[in-house]
Amino acid sequence: MSSDEPDWRSVLINRLQERNRREVVNFRGVVTNNNRLLDLVDQLKAENLRLSVQNEKLRSGLGGSGGDSAAIAALEKKLLTQQEELTELHKRKGENAQLIVDLNLKVEKQNKQLKEKEASLAEQQAVIVSLKAEVQMLNSSLQELKGLNTLLRDEHTSLQLELSSLEEKLRKTQDENRALVERLIKYKAKDAEKLNEENETFLKKRFSSFFLRKRSDKVRRDLEEAARESRRSSSPISLPPERSDRGSLSDICGAAAKMTGFYSDSLPSSVHLKFEAHDGEVNAVRWSPIERLVATGGADRKVKLWDVGKTVLEPRGALVGSNAGVNSVDFDSTGSMILGTSNDFASRVWTVADQRLRHTLTGHSGKVMAAKFLGEPSKVVTGSHDRTLKIWDLRSKACTETKFAGSSCNDLVTTDSSGSTIISGHFDKKIRFWDTRTDCSSNDIVLQGKITSLDLSKDCKYLLSCVRDDTIKLLDLRMNQIIGTFSNDNFKVGCDWARVAFNMDASRVAAGSADGSIFIWNIGGQLETVLKEHSAAITAVSWHPFSSALASVDRAKKCVIWVDA
Repeated sequence: MSSDEPDWRSVLINRLQERNRREVVNFRGVVTNNNRLLDLVDQLKAENLRLSVQNEKLRSGLGGSGGDSAAIAALEKKLLTQQEELTELHKRKGENAQLIVDLNLKVEKQNKQLKEKEASLAEQQAVIVSLKAEVQMLNSSLQELKGLNTLLRDEHTSLQLELSSLEEKLRKTQDENRALVERLIKYKAKDAEKLNEENETFLKKRFSSFFLRKRSDKVRRDLEEAARESRRSSSPISLPPERSDRGSLSDICGAAAKMTGFYSDSLPSSVHLKFEAHDGEVNAVRWSPIERLVATGGADRKVKLWDVGKTVLEPRGALVGSNAGVNSVDFDSTGSMILGTSNDFASRVWTVADQRLRHTLTGHSGKVMAAKFLGEPSKVVTGSHDRTLKIWDLRSKACTETKFAGSSCNDLVTTDSSGSTIISGHFDKKIRFWDTRTDCSSNDIVLQGKITSLDLSKDCKYLLSCVRDDTIKLLDLRMNQIIGTFSNDNFKVGCDWARVAFNMDASRVAAGSADGSIFIWNIGGQLETVLKEHSAAITAVSWHPFSSALASVDRAKKCVIWVDA
């Protein structure tokens, strides 16, 4: 404590001396004049007193003589002059005192302003220091970003070179494959011709011309009957392409639907099953194309499979691996694989039979809202909030193409079995059409609100689009224009990813509302029925691919399976 005392004392003395110097300078002239006037006043007082004494002596000593009277009058006059001069000096002294008071007030005001300026200066200096630190930090961050940008450019250049070489190899391989296929077709044709010749020779040797002609007639009749049966069994529903050894897939699925009580062309009106599907909101639902399975995706990061063909619900398993909520699910055409998108910027592919995670597709920088198998089960297209669409090859486990849409994608569909055309719905109210052989979209259609979902009829002629302005638009893809609108005063779109759907023959449209109701219109725009069972906003609906059964899910964890009464 003793060591600190000289410091504050010296500081205090220095400040007092500085203040003394600062204040003395302003009043030095005034004080000097005042002191001089005070001295002069004292002198005049002394002179006045001396003169008064002398005057009294003269009065008392001389009496009333004439010469003395003149001297006394002169002295009185001089005294009067001295008194007037003294009065003037007192007046000037008062003025100087008032001037000192005014100057003191001015000095105090100047000191107050000086303190305010010093405080403001200190604040500004602190701000300058913080801004300098921020500028230094931003400069270092800028240098890091420049280095990272350079590194990414180098990687991009190397990847472009590698991609060019791989594309060249792919073209060469495709040319070689095409040549080999042509050679194989020629060899097969030659083998078929040779086999036909051998069969004809064999038949000529073993049978007579009569039996040969009879057999030919029978074969021709069988072919005609098969052609007629094929024409009779054709329907407006285009089933997914299958291998020749699975040609009876539709018959098998139809029979399965009949056995479960689903098969009907009437409106769904009663609840077949109602169950809690997930631990949080249910965002997606989809029927399997070949089984009585329903897949649901929810905010609990799982894709679940449910057997709903029986009167009692039978869970078939939960597909795990996602690190955030699941936004959409989709089966491939064979029903053996299931595709799910997630808020963790990735998409995943599982096999249904063993429920194992097979592929994880990462590369988007925003949540992935929609994904579809592109033609064949080995290709996938995804749409994300990062304003891009990506095409993936599951065999090479890599992204083969990125399409820049300029707006976040909420849903997408593919128009043909080859997967050459992609249709995507976006936040900027546009429906974009993409050809996988080109980089840009063409013939964009602008609607009145942001698009929440798309669905395509099985004959690829009509497109259904749910719009955030509480309407559903029907588009004819042959004319590339809107031909119908579905709406109702009570129908409100509940969320930005609300899914609507065509039924099996595109004769009806189903959509869930924010109040938990399901609205079903016929293709002519007439509202046929409203189903009410949910207590929360419905996020997605899905029709059974071979019947009128309908699955719906909501934000209150529930899934409902609807059938006709």
